[in-house]
Amino acid sequence: MISTAGSAVYECDICKDMGYIYNPETKSAKPCGCIEAKKGRVILEKCGIAEAFKNKTFENYTPLNSETRKLKNVAVRYVNEFDDNLKTAANIGFFGQSGAGKTHLTIAIANELMKRNIAVRYMPYIEKITELKNLNRSNDTAEDFANLMNDYRNVRVLLIDDLFKSAKTYFGGVNGNDVRIMMDIINYRNLKGLATVFSSEYTPFELINVDEALGGRIIEMCEGNIAVIRKDIHLNYRLRGIV
Repeated sequence: MISTAGSAVYECDICKDMGYIYNPETKSAKPCGCIEAKKGRVILEKCGIAEAFKNKTFENYTPLNSETRKLKNVAVRYVNEFDDNLKTAANIGFFGQSGAGKTHLTIAIANELMKRNIAVRYMPYIEKITELKNLNRSNDTAEDFANLMNDYRNVRVLLIDDLFKSAKTYFGGVNGNDVRIMMDIINYRNLKGLATVFSSEYTPFELINVDEALGGRIIEMCEGNIAVIRKDIHLNYRLRGIV
């Protein structure tokens, strides 16, 4: 968001594009949130999904019924109540039926938070878990693995989209490496009080069946901000007019 103060035009009206905020009382400065927010936007552009992100808003999400209306209401309330000054940020989770608009609403949350210069990192699960596992297979890429993990561990708001999508093994369970990597990221973020936005086709009980400790941790983290859409093909936006 660009603002004008006098004859100067600033991308960030809080720090006037200085990158830090000076406190005259303590005579100290702290980094402005716009630094990480800008970094997040650059990453989105490099991923080629920046425009797709911009098009996902609360305004153009149309609920199909009371369940998807509740989904939207939970998302809007979360954004309205999000306080970046709190030491421990709230988390939110959307679980259940594919195609019900979970990704749309999680991205809408990200867009609203980025307008406030709050740093958001998008983690499309299938793509990024594959990248992380590949980087973790060789000592030559260990540093790249650690750097990417630290990005996901430490960003102010992490959006994990489609958690455990396509992670099932031939025997029906979820790949153990997927579970270990996500446990690392999610536990770290929980301990640091950083906000995580989850979307998954798994229901909370299915997540517990994947891994009781991890599933229980996610449910506990999202307490008060959980929306579960029952498995019903008629709630799949992508199939409207077909079923």
